[in-house]
Amino acid sequence: MEEKRYSEMSVYELQQEIARLNEKARKAEQLGMVNEYAVLERKATMAKAYLLDPADFKENEIYEIEGSPGTYFKIDYLKGVFAWGFRIGGEKKLEALPISMLKRLQKTQE
Repeated sequence: MEEKRYSEMSVYELQQEIARLNEKARKAEQLGMVNEYAVLERKATMAKAYLLDPADFKENEIYEIEGSPGTYFKIDYLKGVFAWGFRIGGEKKLEALPISMLKRLQKTQE
């Protein structure tokens, strides 16, 4: 059976895939399989990106990187479900992150 790309999956299929990957990651973590766990986590993050709308992410805005408190990312441009830009305070190296790794900053006063 040929595997479907995440971009070809329905919302339901993506949710099933994410659940499956999370379960496999949990088992890998319990077995101390650190590399396998990291790979499965990354796959789940990618699948989650396809459940989001890239239009909700804006160029030149700054987002916190999920799972990395205090690390921020400024979007230069979007291509598919990837945000291309730079880490704030980093070495100004262009990189791409799945949009599922970006968390909108909370506005303190509105």
